Amino acid sequence: MTVDPILARTLLHQMIRIRRFEEKSAELYSAGKIRGFLHLYIGEEAIATGVMQSLTSEDAVFATYREHGHALARGLSAGAIMAEMYGKVEGCSHGRGGSMHLFDAAAKFYGGNAIVGGGLPLMVGYALAQKMRHLSGLSACFFGEGAIAEGEFHESMNLAALWNLPALFLCENNFYAMGTALERSEADTNLVEKAASYRVSGMSVDGMDVIAVLEAVQKAVEFIRSGSGPYFLEFRTYRFRAHSMFDPELYRSKSEVENWKQRCPIAGFSARAISEGWITAETVTAIESEVASEIAHAVEFAEAGSLELVETLTRDVYTESVQKE
Repeated sequence: MTVDPILARTLLHQMIRIRRFEEKSAELYSAGKIRGFLHLYIGEEAIATGVMQSLTSEDAVFATYREHGHALARGLSAGAIMAEMYGKVEGCSHGRGGSMHLFDAAAKFYGGNAIVGGGLPLMVGYALAQKMRHLSGLSACFFGEGAIAEGEFHESMNLAALWNLPALFLCENNFYAMGTALERSEADTNLVEKAASYRVSGMSVDGMDVIAVLEAVQKAVEFIRSGSGPYFLEFRTYRFRAHSMFDPELYRSKSEVENWKQRCPIAGFSARAISEGWITAETVTAIESEVASEIAHAVEFAEAGSLELVETLTRDVYTESVQKE
């Protein structure tokens, strides 16, 4: 595909933005500013960046608990996300969701879902509504390869194919789910074949290459928008950090992690973009400066935010019963 300087800068800016946001989140978590669970997207930035380039504001997005990158690429502000992780009412879920439950109805970003595979049936239901209401958008759902062992995956694939829904299945295969290697949990590790068993078209993509991601998603989106039915994409990727901040990471070797880091999506694309003349080294420096400023303001926004008043803690949790006379 043709990559002009504007697109190249956009892609690199978004990937660096996600990477630096995640690094700052890890720092703040270690400092006790962010509590609960924290699952970092470091190493997988090319996927969220490439996918969102092909989606429109009419499309709905459902994500996993490793969704900071998805939310940022979808257009949620860094400040609203950071404030949410701080538990402040200025957060995108008003401080009630935290890291795993980012949500913004205006952006059609419907989670953040802490349940493995939990977003899949929600996405299928939304896609069914889009079809029945003759809406132009499609529904896209990110999920890890671990979700393929869940019943929701098979039920969702079956119904999406049966009803010919505008559903885009986005599998981020980082090979370890939580801490179990794919070949130790799946008898057949060809994930595209699993989709084909439901008569769902699909392909496997290098998830470390943002251009490969962008090209694949464009094809998938065109396929869905033509009325041809759902589509499945497997992005073969790798998270450079442990499953979560609580994970001792005893299931993979340090050498394996270091080998994958040599395929860093940001370093790889940056080098290619400079070599091809799409951007310059000065462009990279400028992007880093812009991102640093944005994240600093996001932290300031979160720090200055408000905790919810005790008097309103039960709002949207309990409802007063109305007794009929």
